[in-house]
Amino acid sequence: MTDTRLVYRHRWPVRVMHWINVVCLCVLLGSGLQIFNAHPSLYWGQRSDPGKAVLSLEASQDTDGKPRGTTRIGAHTFDTTGVLGASRVDGQWTARGFPTWATIPGPGWLAMGRRWHFFFAWLFVANGIAYVGWSLASRHLDRDLVPDRRDWRGIGRSIMDHLRFRHTDGEEALRYNVLQRLAYLFAIFVLGGGIVLMGLAMSPRMDAVLHWLVDLVGGRQSARTIHFVIAAGFVAFVLVHVFEVIVSGPFNQLRGMITGWYRIRLARKDVDHD
Repeated sequence: MTDTRLVYRHRWPVRVMHWINVVCLCVLLGSGLQIFNAHPSLYWGQRSDPGKAVLSLEASQDTDGKPRGTTRIGAHTFDTTGVLGASRVDGQWTARGFPTWATIPGPGWLAMGRRWHFFFAWLFVANGIAYVGWSLASRHLDRDLVPDRRDWRGIGRSIMDHLRFRHTDGEEALRYNVLQRLAYLFAIFVLGGGIVLMGLAMSPRMDAVLHWLVDLVGGRQSARTIHFVIAAGFVAFVLVHVFEVIVSGPFNQLRGMITGWYRIRLARKDVDHD
């Protein structure tokens, strides 16, 4: 037989800050792509010289005069018509880096896109500082996220369990495994910290304060490229996170992150002593 029990798993500060992050990341991605569309190319170094892009979303016309979208990565070119480089806007084919459905707040509203991006960027920073501060004060960081010896010893089993889509039951399900812990730490400190620093390094107004950081990464265009790559890393992290939520029971996981209450299954074996 299998018994189930509701357990209070996520405290309210974690839940509130989690959903603030969800909103921030969605708006930052959409508004960031809106800003990127103003010049859909990435470079390395201080300058953005023509023909020197490491990645470029371009549009050209075919023999019928129809826009063709291409994605250029280094010396390699891919036809991405309809998604990258050229897509439909109000029924008309238009030269456009990312399609309209991926950008906010509008198909060509660059000024407002920048305002949305900067507002939610600072909200993201404030929420991140609050999360780290609360995690340190409540010991959530070292108790729930930093791997201990037990975690490191079981990393091989954890990898195999994830590859086989196996998920723990009972009390063990309340504890993050080592891969989850490493993923969350990486997202918080490497992706989160890195994208904020590169965002600041891209700003000309920060030269007097962070000129050393701009020099360290090789120039403002390098910072823009790293900012874009880290944003792609956030997208990958979110996709994996959502996939794991789906395969491990979306209703139970969402209930846990909305109300705090999480249902665990407790295996109970009936033993016949006759």
